[in-house]
Amino acid sequence: MTIGFEGRVAIVTGAGGGLGRQHALELGRRGAKVVVNDLGGSVDGSGGSATAAELVAQEIIAAGGEAIANGASVTDLASVQAMVDEVMAKWGRIDILVNNAGILRDKTFSKLELENWHAVIDVHLTGSLNATKCVWPIMVEQGYGRIVMTTSTSGLFGNFGQSNYGAAKLGLVGFMNTLRLEGAKYGVFTNSIAPIAATRMTEELPGFEDSAEKLAPELVTPAVVYLCSDKAPNGRIIQAAGGRYYSADVRENEGVNLGLGATVEDIDANIDTILDMTSSKGILERTHHR
Repeated sequence: MTIGFEGRVAIVTGAGGGLGRQHALELGRRGAKVVVNDLGGSVDGSGGSATAAELVAQEIIAAGGEAIANGASVTDLASVQAMVDEVMAKWGRIDILVNNAGILRDKTFSKLELENWHAVIDVHLTGSLNATKCVWPIMVEQGYGRIVMTTSTSGLFGNFGQSNYGAAKLGLVGFMNTLRLEGAKYGVFTNSIAPIAATRMTEELPGFEDSAEKLAPELVTPAVVYLCSDKAPNGRIIQAAGGRYYSADVRENEGVNLGLGATVEDIDANIDTILDMTSSKGILERTHHR
């Protein structure tokens, strides 16, 4: 069965190149009206130009689709709200948000300046908050929405020199986990993609040399587009790398009940059981909430 997006309106942030460009183009090919958002800055977030977004929007239009370009920074809530207002005035609804915008400012933690911590958090985490906050009431009101967060293996598992990036990316998973609960009754589903792809953000990283074909951005896009569709799950993390698609999850085990008088010695005596994850359960298998 072909998955199409006729009548749907999608916003893709950071869509002027790399992963976001591929997501926007594919959504446009499949019938969505696409807002191509991109500040047009460098990998570290400096500078800005709407040219990149305009070029992608023109690609969609040239292929027979509908698209508009937008140069708002996701870190500027007023600009994001203005973008959303423009989309509503033009097309009257917003069905899909792909939070893809991001920057890199990698350094080992001992050398990391706080300015670069905040800059990365602001774009990835707060930027996704801003875009999501602006579209959320629209999606709730219309009883339908698909939101995709872009997390990373750096957040899920850690990566040398990326404490700021990893913190932001795992923060998005926590954000998703709450939105999946709050949005479900309104038909608003929130999921995450954890991509591994060769883009300008990764070309300087170890392990990405000569990987342009094996880790092409367009190999991530099928999973993202699926998460934008009517068939999307809710609250899942899909990883995508070079044609391989697999899931990640936050898990917990049964542990041990040590009672109200537990001491540090009790922890010591039972630490193997407390840390044993062989019978762990994931988020969707849990029957209780904290």
